[in-house]
Amino acid sequence: MNRTARSKLRSRRAAAREAAAARRRGERVVFTNGCFDLIHAGHIRSLEQAKSLGDRLVVAVNSDASVRRLKGRGRPIVPERQRAEVVAALECVDWVLLFGEDTPLGAIRAVGPDVLAKGGDWSLEEIVGREEVEARGGRVVRLREVRGVRTTELLRRIRRR
Repeated sequence: MNRTARSKLRSRRAAAREAAAARRRGERVVFTNGCFDLIHAGHIRSLEQAKSLGDRLVVAVNSDASVRRLKGRGRPIVPERQRAEVVAALECVDWVLLFGEDTPLGAIRAVGPDVLAKGGDWSLEEIVGREEVEARGGRVVRLREVRGVRTTELLRRIRRR
């Protein structure tokens, strides 16, 4: 199937409907989230690993306001719609939605994933939505961390030049 990146962008409600339909077909739905301000190899590897945990990958991308609250002034570098479209362009990603809250809990509750995947730099206790996913019989997976590849560090190196 030859889909455009923009065709993978969904509202929270539409992503929830798509995920429910996928589960009815017997597909396993995986959910992950992040800011994805400057896409790098760590993002790609994490998203590919997340996809390998199931059949469909839903990625929730922080809105501009959410990124500013979490990362501070000067962030994000790339506007939310562009960040969402870049993530959606990746072959491993099925659907992308934006969320404006500080955490993805509302999106996790709406999508109801079978697997919640989060970067290895998060402890299981810190992973938002863990209790909700596990209560539904799902599982939570910490993805392998790609050491030395972080957006904040990339920005630091760019600004030093």
